Amino acid sequence: MSSDTAPRHPTLADVAARAGVSPSTASLAFSGSGPVSDATKERVLAAAAELDYAGPDPRARSLRRGRSGIVGVVLEERVRAAFLDPVKIRTLDGIAEGIAPLGAGLLLFTDTGAADAPVSIESAPVDAVVLIGCSPRLDASVEALRRRGIPTVAIEGAPGGDIPEITIDNEQATRRGADYLHRLGHRRVGIVTLPFDADRTRGVVTDDLVARATAAVTLERLAGARSVFPDAPAVAAGGSSIEEGREAARLLLDAPAADRPTAIIAQSDLLAAGVIRAAEELGVAVPGDLSVLGFDGIRVDGLQHDLTTLDQPSADKGRAAGEAVVRMLAGEEPESVAFTSTLHIGDTTAAPRSA
Repeated sequence: MSSDTAPRHPTLADVAARAGVSPSTASLAFSGSGPVSDATKERVLAAAAELDYAGPDPRARSLRRGRSGIVGVVLEERVRAAFLDPVKIRTLDGIAEGIAPLGAGLLLFTDTGAADAPVSIESAPVDAVVLIGCSPRLDASVEALRRRGIPTVAIEGAPGGDIPEITIDNEQATRRGADYLHRLGHRRVGIVTLPFDADRTRGVVTDDLVARATAAVTLERLAGARSVFPDAPAVAAGGSSIEEGREAARLLLDAPAADRPTAIIAQSDLLAAGVIRAAEELGVAVPGDLSVLGFDGIRVDGLQHDLTTLDQPSADKGRAAGEAVVRMLAGEEPESVAFTSTLHIGDTTAAPRSA
């Protein structure tokens, strides 16, 4: 079909002419933002329906406002993995609630370092970005957003500079959990950690791995555990998942009973569930032979235990980040917000048999 015969899409001016009103009145009728009578609005909408006109182009509206109506959220893993993590779901729910006054949508970025990502924070049309600071690639994200001048809020991760941060007491909370294990009588304690670096290096945690770590949350929780158990061996997982926790735990548990730990501190509840699965496979009873402590305060599907854990307010953190975005886009300078985790004692911890 030639360009001369191609069908022309109806415009707002066409709707205005059909309804017998000015284009500006038709625009106000669609936006609902002006003094347009109900009768006029109904006439405009009826004309639009007759012409099969869907409404003003949102892209043009964005250009006029100087805003895209999109807030980005940087996840530390692929979207599918994030949606399997109840902590991420709670956090995203909180962010969505916090930015509700903007009427904006959320655009999720994966922070895996993949070169073939369809969208990235270097180019995506976003008004602001929330960084979830468990990511070991946080520094790279911060640098890219600063270059673009995009308002940014970080949920943990110590982004530095003038970026507001929504924090929890990672080190202090883990120390409280470790103190509880110590009071129960545990002395041989292992640690299963979140990733330390952008490569998500798995295996025994060495001084070199700690020295080149870029994940603040992992370091803070490790410091809290080792403030009570300074010689505790640690194994790094490649992410926060049950399978990663299972694989890491086997390195700690696949040893004679006299040598293996009587308790394991896991840096997330999903990792803790993996520790319990590894223990079951090896015939190690929880909590009789092994106590397990997690971090997050979530319900893990399929886990037949009430997990002892550090319960963090994930939804509140997300909501605070969203509210900070709203204030930044209004030209304000929001302050950082700190939250506190609480120790929930479940049925996965007990005194060691030797005690």
